Amino acid sequence: MKLLLALMISLMAQSAWAEILVPTRTIRPREVISAQDLAYKNVEVLGALRDPERVIGQEARVALYAGRPLHAGDISPPAIVERNDLVSVTFHRGGLKISTEGRALGRGAKGETVRVMNLSSRTTISGRIQADGSVEVK
Repeated sequence: MKLLLALMISLMAQSAWAEILVPTRTIRPREVISAQDLAYKNVEVLGALRDPERVIGQEARVALYAGRPLHAGDISPPAIVERNDLVSVTFHRGGLKISTEGRALGRGAKGETVRVMNLSSRTTISGRIQADGSVEVK
């Protein structure tokens, strides 16, 4: 009897429907998602996003098709550094600070690592993108 009751409870829990977020139109990769691009759909999908605060203002990493569920891997913070952008590169260690200009060899968002070519020496270095679009090398 207990086994039957446990089985019924687990089946009922699995069949619970919840509102998930879906795009209202096809959103291309690298496009920033707005509130008008989203709608709720009442279906059961594991791992689908439900909170619009996590999605609005984010960038699509892949093509997002209308009516299909959104997952965390489908979106990322919007890029603030694009490939070939001129960026300020800084290096800090103790009291030493070195600054120069570089050319971004990739694109990325705040906190991501990007390769940069030092324009003075033509050396390729890697650094972390800062909120202002500069790159800090450690």
